[in-house]
Amino acid sequence: MIKRIVFKDTEKSDIMEQYANDQLAKIEAFLSNERSPIYIDLVFEPSKTREHHQIKLVIKTPRYDKVTNYEYKGTDFYDTLDRVIDTMYKELLEEKRRLDDDKKMVGRHDEFKKQR
Repeated sequence: MIKRIVFKDTEKSDIMEQYANDQLAKIEAFLSNERSPIYIDLVFEPSKTREHHQIKLVIKTPRYDKVTNYEYKGTDFYDTLDRVIDTMYKELLEEKRRLDDDKKMVGRHDEFKKQR
């Protein structure tokens, strides 16, 4: 698993990086049974003109290719990060459920073909 946390146009914050690692643990646990390579990119980008903080999370695996980002006026990085992580986790769960349902449908379809 290759994980990268980037602070774009701002100084690196060890406290924020530790908080991000703690929050990403949930997604890492979800992806622990996936095939390699697994890439996780988390980008923090503050706005210089407004109080808009943007966080982008990219997950790439052989099975998943997901991007989630969030930007909201007046919200600090911690709230924004929580929202991005929760959104990505929900999207991964939905995708896994959909892929598993597709596998089940293929199996049933093959059984029906044999009965004909």
